Amino acid sequence: MNIRLYTHSDREIWDSYVTDHPEGTFFHLSQWKILVESSFGHESFYLMAEDHHRLRGVFPLFSVKSLLFGRSMVSLPFAAYGGILADTEDAKAALYRKAVELTQEHHLDYLELRNETQPMPDLPEKDLYVVFKKEISADNDKNFNAIPKKARRMIRLGIKNELKGVFGREELLNDFYGLFAFNYHRLGTPVFSKSYLKNILKTFGHKCDLLVIYKDQQPLSGVLTFYYKDQVIPYYSGAYPEAQDWSANDYLYWILMSNAAERGCRIFDYGRSKKDTGPYHFKRHWGFEPKPLHYQYYLNRLSEMPNISPANPKYRRKIEMWKKLPIWFVNMIGPQIVKYVP
Repeated sequence: MNIRLYTHSDREIWDSYVTDHPEGTFFHLSQWKILVESSFGHESFYLMAEDHHRLRGVFPLFSVKSLLFGRSMVSLPFAAYGGILADTEDAKAALYRKAVELTQEHHLDYLELRNETQPMPDLPEKDLYVVFKKEISADNDKNFNAIPKKARRMIRLGIKNELKGVFGREELLNDFYGLFAFNYHRLGTPVFSKSYLKNILKTFGHKCDLLVIYKDQQPLSGVLTFYYKDQVIPYYSGAYPEAQDWSANDYLYWILMSNAAERGCRIFDYGRSKKDTGPYHFKRHWGFEPKPLHYQYYLNRLSEMPNISPANPKYRRKIEMWKKLPIWFVNMIGPQIVKYVP
């Protein structure tokens, strides 16, 4: 089994392999490599396993080096999912060994695998994130009736309130970014830059879009969504406090779901959430059931799994301080911090 690094000429074969693999995800596509490199400058190590000149597996990796948060090898940063895709156990084992070797060679603290399924045996695993996925129908009446009663009532209120959902791209970016940045500030976490979101739209083209919900001309809530095969993946979102008064959040996801069903999507991937958080309970309120994500670690220079999550108690005071800073200030310095929190 030969393990080598991806080159630009491998893009077509890499993406074909990811798309054909039953466990391939949106984030395994080569465009995620382009996005992270061009937005944050992190070094990539996209590994390919070949046997007799035939591709047998891939393993996308980035090294992320920070004075504040340590030095790591991650599959994949800023993504819900990552990890190894392989046809055989031999290919999977060879890719993992090479990743460990690179982690050691570069003197990194740990290797993180963000597996959606198929965890590696005998690696420590963090019990923090879950994912919410559900099949949707081509018939939106069926989709509506599958939503629990309370959420249906909120959607009807959104309709009664004459909210307007607008799909678009760069022309909605300013309105969406205001919602997005407000949400991060409310949570006390550094926000990505507007240029990063613009780069997403540029890099993924028709595979992503923006949806913003308005009351008259006032934006209330919004979401940046990815599309992959038959899946719709709402990924980044935000809302102003008034959204709750107008039922704009439930209305947002109903408009997204119904539009996705009409364009042929059959899986609604509500994304990852930390257990017992607000987003976790909101998704359950929509009738989605959580499934564990298998985030695993090879510990190279650490004795225990890293914890750079905002849920870590040691960050509590910093988070409360961050919430009190002016939003213009955190929007300016936040992107310089969040690029090192993969």
